[in-house]
Amino acid sequence: MENNSSRRNLIVSICLSLLILLCGTIGYTLIEGWPPLDALYMTIITVATIGYGEIRPLSPLGRVFTIFIILFGVGNVAYLVGQLTRTMVETSLRRIMGRRKLERQIKAIKDHYIICGYGRIGRVIAKEIAAKNLPLVIIENNHEVIEQIDQSGYLYIIGEAVDDEKLIAAGIERARGLVSVVNSDADNVYIVLTARAMNENLYIVTRAGHEKSVSKLKRAGADKVVSPYQIGARNMAQTLLRPAVSDFIESTVHGQGDLDLAMEEILVTSQSELKDITLKDSNIRQGLDLIVIAIKTAEGKMIFNPWANARFQVGDTLIAVGERGNMNRLAKMLGADSLTRYPTRKAPNSESQKNNV
Repeated sequence: MENNSSRRNLIVSICLSLLILLCGTIGYTLIEGWPPLDALYMTIITVATIGYGEIRPLSPLGRVFTIFIILFGVGNVAYLVGQLTRTMVETSLRRIMGRRKLERQIKAIKDHYIICGYGRIGRVIAKEIAAKNLPLVIIENNHEVIEQIDQSGYLYIIGEAVDDEKLIAAGIERARGLVSVVNSDADNVYIVLTARAMNENLYIVTRAGHEKSVSKLKRAGADKVVSPYQIGARNMAQTLLRPAVSDFIESTVHGQGDLDLAMEEILVTSQSELKDITLKDSNIRQGLDLIVIAIKTAEGKMIFNPWANARFQVGDTLIAVGERGNMNRLAKMLGADSLTRYPTRKAPNSESQKNNV
């Protein structure tokens, strides 16, 4: 409200100043018979109190008119200068206070995700993470893009992600995961290498613009390396060759389409009421109308289409398909706070890490 009031007062003052200039120009033109340019010049030097003196001799009526111009014009100019100064000071203070508030918020969060680069891919990733109500911090150096991030309400750090200080400011020691999607593969390698050195438990996903960069990014410490062009090409091919399968995947994974279906992965926690229970005794299929299509064990082994006698153990991850409402009920039965399954980094010598793509 205060900000709107200051802006409104500034606009009123500017309008009054223009009105005074217009009245002064017309007045000198009519009273003294001066050309409009001389009349405008006399009005400006009068209200600005420059003190150049009268550019032409004034009649008694002209001097009376000048007195009124001084009384109204000088006071309004002083008020206008005060409003402009106040607006600039308030803008600077709001920027400083907003930045400090942003820094405090970043320092207060943990188990968050860091996105390096807010380009076309970074925008989609940020939207997907935010849709899960998960905390995230974006590192970006393009000031035009920063304005878009600010309008979206995301936390952000201004600067290059290859700068160690920016990663520290983003809370990399407290972060759960990092996504590096800057345009340069060389920068992605450096970011991954630096991030891994700062937080060995960090789950790191990065993009590879060239196929030759995949091995380098893995050696730098990336848990997952994704090639957007290859994935996009495969999806287009699948849409062309298997349109029904593609529609089903879009409906379940991305939430698009008319079906209210979801494909989710849910962790079996120690609070789960289904731990040490077999699949057939869990009543998931009959009671919740959900299909368990795979179980990823705590050791990283993937069991597709598990047997009815498969037993749920703490640390297993269930991959299921079904209605979203029933999926939330299953998450509660498994002891999970939500459907979100946070990725964890495997030990470098684990089999799953060796076969990581």
